[in-house]
Amino acid sequence: MPSTNPSHTIATQLLKAIWLAARGNEHALSRVTFKSEGELPSAFAVTDLAAGAMGAAGLALSSLLEASGSIPLSTVTVDRRLASFWFAYSLRPSGWTPPSAEDFVVGDYQTVDGWIRLHTNAPHHRAAALRALNLAAPTGRADIAQAVASWTADALEARVIAEGGCAATMRSWQDWQAHAHGQAVLSEPLLHWQSGAPMITKPLWTFNRKRPLQGLKVLDMTRVLAGPSATRMLAGLGAEVLRIDPPWWDEPTLAPEMTLGKRCTRLDLRKPSERERWVSLLSEADILVHGYRSDALSSLGLDAEQRQKIRPGLVDISLDAYGFTGPWKHRRGFDSLVQMSMGIAHAGQQLAGSSKPKPLPVQALDHSTGYILATAALRGLEVRLRTGAGSIARASLARTGALLMTTLSHAEKSTQAFAPDTEADQAAAIEDTHWGAARRLHWPVDISGINMQWDQPAGPLGSSEATWKS
Repeated sequence: MPSTNPSHTIATQLLKAIWLAARGNEHALSRVTFKSEGELPSAFAVTDLAAGAMGAAGLALSSLLEASGSIPLSTVTVDRRLASFWFAYSLRPSGWTPPSAEDFVVGDYQTVDGWIRLHTNAPHHRAAALRALNLAAPTGRADIAQAVASWTADALEARVIAEGGCAATMRSWQDWQAHAHGQAVLSEPLLHWQSGAPMITKPLWTFNRKRPLQGLKVLDMTRVLAGPSATRMLAGLGAEVLRIDPPWWDEPTLAPEMTLGKRCTRLDLRKPSERERWVSLLSEADILVHGYRSDALSSLGLDAEQRQKIRPGLVDISLDAYGFTGPWKHRRGFDSLVQMSMGIAHAGQQLAGSSKPKPLPVQALDHSTGYILATAALRGLEVRLRTGAGSIARASLARTGALLMTTLSHAEKSTQAFAPDTEADQAAAIEDTHWGAARRLHWPVDISGINMQWDQPAGPLGSSEATWKS
């Protein structure tokens, strides 16, 4: 069995759900064990989700290695404590502080009939929220609160969305299950799968046992946390990761955490010449991970079918906040908004007896979905290795949230907090990031013979040319 420790039972159950969604063999689950006691404080089993998601990605790598003949039946050990820490912040700066992106608008606000969250970290999302509230130049958070207080939550949510912004009414889990889009999400699988065509005749890389993805190219078109978590792991396994952002996008707070192992460039796909450059890059990629809304690339004539024609054998992995069916399938969203929409923040509030929404202690939907995406990417590589076929897989924050909802009874058991991390939890290597020297926490997943390391230190977005190194 994956673990005989009763306190690890939930992690084992979540691992199984993710692994089976990734079309894994159930017998392989016995390779995974969990260690360390304690957990993040939450009404939900956040630590177990972290361990289960990272364990699934480790198991997918183990399965790929076995298929390649590199390492037979390798075991996977997941440190639940370190996994929890990686779901927060893995970087430990030396003598400097990560850049801040303070925004006084973002946050939860009380409305006439409940609560709403405004997500305004990006300048254009902030501008949309202020237009919706008819506020030209608010002087502080009190101005925002006063304006929001005159609205019903659903009406303001609709207005902000119409302005091109991001907002979410706080709903209960019961309300979400009755909601048209909630029903659509709950009817979706945790991972959607499709076979790619046409096929290739043989694998396009030779395995390096210690750096198993060395020689592979990953085109990363993701933002913030979920997708970047997936591609960060692939980079740590040796893949060449090229991240592409549009000219107007920035993530100053998260770049030190999420650009590890990657080269970062900018392209505007609305411009024909830059779209042509992107197509050229895709034609050499082995894996594409993107977090664009499901209609965005299709509107440019670059839907999943066309991408397979551009690059036969492509492992095509995509992410959406609210899923791929239902009335909200094209809606912008982020982890904190999905928590509000589907009842996570409400359940946390109710169980804590709080007067305000109570979200998860970390952005667990983002991070866990990221490792689900990494699992899918590695499983897709195994399919290509065995058959020559590409793969198309899709996941969403909302569907991952539904998985986490199954652990709500977790609140009934007593919990022990983790001891804070110390220098002993950090890898010895110094990372010379763009912002200063730092160290990373040890990687939580151990697979015998695998050297998890990143060849590129964290750096700012847009700092590289739009080319492959090799």
